[in-house]
Amino acid sequence: MALAEEDIAFIKQHLGEWLAEQSLGKPPAVYEIELRERMVRVEEELKHQRELMRQGFEAMERRLEQIDKRFEQVDKRFEQVDKRFEQVDKRFEQIDKRLEQIDKRFEQVDKRFDEMLRRHDQHFLWLVGFIATSAGLLVAAMRFLS
Repeated sequence: MALAEEDIAFIKQHLGEWLAEQSLGKPPAVYEIELRERMVRVEEELKHQRELMRQGFEAMERRLEQIDKRFEQVDKRFEQVDKRFEQVDKRFEQIDKRLEQIDKRFEQVDKRFDEMLRRHDQHFLWLVGFIATSAGLLVAAMRFLS
């Protein structure tokens, strides 16, 4: 059963109508209008979604800027703390220098006391020697005179 040219032409003429009948029984013009309306709605929704995404990106950008500002503030605080630690280090160095000076003074005082003790020891020995010599001379003089 081969199709004749007339049959093919008939099929071509009525194919659009048959397909329209099969798709919910609406004529092609109504179906096309619905498709266009759907496309417009989809485009509007896509536009709305793009706007929402843009707003979300702007909000994220603002949040990131706030985070950057907070990091800058934290950096400034760390710099201040570093400066304070440097000041404390300088103070400790000054205190160390003062303590070294005090140690030197104590060493000088210790040397003076040691010298004084040596002098006193020498004077004590001389005194003991003088007393012993005087006692010996006194005893000798008493024996000689008696």
